[in-house]
Amino acid sequence: MTVSTASRNQAIAFDLEKLNEQFETATPKEILAWSIENIPTGLVQTSAFNVDDMIITHILYSELKHPVPVIFLDTLHHFPESLELVAKAKEIYNLDLQTFKTPDVETREAFEAKYGDKLWDTDIAKFHHITKIEPLLRGLDELNSVAWITGRRRDQAVTRANMPIFEFDGKGRLKVNPIATWTRQDTWVYVAEHGVIYNPLHDKGYPSIGDQPITTKVGEGEDERAGRWRGSDKTECGIHI
Repeated sequence: MTVSTASRNQAIAFDLEKLNEQFETATPKEILAWSIENIPTGLVQTSAFNVDDMIITHILYSELKHPVPVIFLDTLHHFPESLELVAKAKEIYNLDLQTFKTPDVETREAFEAKYGDKLWDTDIAKFHHITKIEPLLRGLDELNSVAWITGRRRDQAVTRANMPIFEFDGKGRLKVNPIATWTRQDTWVYVAEHGVIYNPLHDKGYPSIGDQPITTKVGEGEDERAGRWRGSDKTECGIHI
């Protein structure tokens, strides 16, 4: 189904200041329920299948009973545990899973043959553009997205401390961050109470899980995302900038 210009304009017309004030103390379920009601077509979730993403999927599919397309970016460089979780979640929730990846390559070996060995070391910006930014933008366009839901929290990193619940992306789509106000503790309390499945790497020192070659364990006292692109000055892959 093609999202109409009127629907896209509706997203652009939302009063972000009013929405953020209204929902600052709301629960993620309340924020997602509002999103479902006010974006009847063109609402999607983007997911790296980290624990926060899994909570949002659980609320959408199990609590609100409102499945939305879930965009997953197959970078070809994920941990095996991450791919196993994707398959498990698809089966458990009967996910409307929409996978997007770099065109014309099917394996990590094919990727290296086309773009060179360890592109993340030689040109991290190009690596992220090829594996994440271009596939995401293509996915949002192909699904006629008006709004997309993320699993970001303010306490994940200092760069996210002032993140709003509602914002616009560079294309004028509404971007919804329903667990922005939650803490890491809130996340794990919810997981325990609702039996949400999650990546076992979270129990092994990886609070934030990205591509295997550029994700390391996080030490005590570090930001959750300190293990992403360690040794570089990057804080985001470019999707959320």
